[in-house]
Amino acid sequence: MPSITPYIPQNITVHLGTPSSDAENVTVSFSDYVKNVASSEIYPTWDESALRANILAIVSFALNRVYTEFYRSRGYDFDITNSTAYDQFFVNGRSFFSNISQLVDELFNDYLRRPGFVEPLAAKFCNGTTVTCEGLSQWGSENLAQQGYNSVQIIRSYYGNVEIVNDAPVAGITSSYPGRPLRRGTSGPSVVTTQVMLNRISQSYPAIPKIPSVDGIFGAQTEASVRKFQEVFNLEPDGIVGKATWYALVRLYIAVTRMAELHSQGQRFYTNSWALTDPINQGDRGVKVEHLQYMLRVLAEYIPEIPPIAVDGIFGPATRNAVIAAQGRFGLPQTGIVNFQTWDEIYDQFSGIENTSWRNPEDFPYTNALITGTPPRNRHARTTTLTQFPGNALRTGNQDPVRQEAPR
Repeated sequence: MPSITPYIPQNITVHLGTPSSDAENVTVSFSDYVKNVASSEIYPTWDESALRANILAIVSFALNRVYTEFYRSRGYDFDITNSTAYDQFFVNGRSFFSNISQLVDELFNDYLRRPGFVEPLAAKFCNGTTVTCEGLSQWGSENLAQQGYNSVQIIRSYYGNVEIVNDAPVAGITSSYPGRPLRRGTSGPSVVTTQVMLNRISQSYPAIPKIPSVDGIFGAQTEASVRKFQEVFNLEPDGIVGKATWYALVRLYIAVTRMAELHSQGQRFYTNSWALTDPINQGDRGVKVEHLQYMLRVLAEYIPEIPPIAVDGIFGPATRNAVIAAQGRFGLPQTGIVNFQTWDEIYDQFSGIENTSWRNPEDFPYTNALITGTPPRNRHARTTTLTQFPGNALRTGNQDPVRQEAPR
């Protein structure tokens, strides 16, 4: 699983062809890569707002490939390709347009992400004329700019509610593999990462046993889960997380969370207990309020009566209105106060969506279904939980044509 903190790589290695082709790799600085792609994908005569929006999409897509180790986890020795069927258009050795170059110098360490998510957005885009897609339309962005939209408005018109991370740190690309095999008796953050990945993968592959306690200690239950994972995916079932098993875990984790797709389910860590200790009400602040808001935000994607709210840790009027809506939906007194009954009902619905819809990705959106049945015995168990916003099923098959360079 990737590092929790995304960074801007100093350099990026580009494969000059499709992933499996026998083509050359070139390594360039990340800013030069973005300048190259932007000069190849868009026109320097466009409105600056459109240029900024497109550059942010280019940066975010490339960072998603680096952050998720999309190709390196599959055994390739590069970070991204120049094939528009898979990635972004890169012309080795080309010159850059001066105004685009200046904008990239300003924006290369800014990127897009969903609120509450960790990973850079896999900001898909296409030209919007000969090819259409679910992401940004390049010519459409210019049309919006001509109508007076600024870059943020353009971005949100295509990607919805996203935020811009500014001035991300720059660092050399590092592998997520901890550098030594993890085995029974090992402890530490890398074991936590392994346990989190296994537990998320087990939602889609129930034969892999869940690890009840994500505690960073590689014990018998972690070993059993690793061994079953290895058996399912045709690896040597030795119960040891070596490099091959680690990157198999990364590949499957990225796949089941859709982190490399536009409608990522998202990566977000909680190490706190989900149990409510005291009722919360308008005016309260803190982690419990943030947990509440996050659960309500997920439920809002599935239940139209519940309005979407910000996850800011502040119990304000908008949060109270969402609580009242949830209470009405679940047949509870509409007080706007989150007591233990309200909390447990919201948690059970949220947990049910986690355990049900993610196992049936073809069923998205899961709009009006209320989850019924017996709550899990370890409700609110203390665990490092990967919790996620839902996403619509991503349609595949579209690809961008080879683009002509803009006139210089």
